[in-house]
Amino acid sequence: MENFNDSKALAIEIAKILDKKKAHDVRVLKVESLTVLTDYFVIASGTSTTQVAALADEVEYELSQKGLEPYSTEGYDSKNWVLLDYSNVIVHVFVPNTRTYYDLEHLWADGEPIDISEYLTPDSTLE
Repeated sequence: MENFNDSKALAIEIAKILDKKKAHDVRVLKVESLTVLTDYFVIASGTSTTQVAALADEVEYELSQKGLEPYSTEGYDSKNWVLLDYSNVIVHVFVPNTRTYYDLEHLWADGEPIDISEYLTPDSTLE
């Protein structure tokens, strides 16, 4: 089992998994000073409900291979917004219109955006 005691390392690993699976606009937001629920949000978009499910499935699969299972999952029924709770890191995968509607980046604007550009393929972040 890989050691992900460092929640930032886990958040970056999740961002890399999402990027490898062609997620759009992958962001990592440090929120540990704002909530007791988690340390980081990883937020990403898929182009369809099918891709959202595939992205979430890939994160679950890749992390399970490293000995990590989510504490809970939500949203697999509608697939407009799938949430994977890894305790110190919560993953949000949206279809674009749902991401725009809930606008977590704005809601948690006091969080610290983490620069993950060095870990992502050059065309995977939206300008």
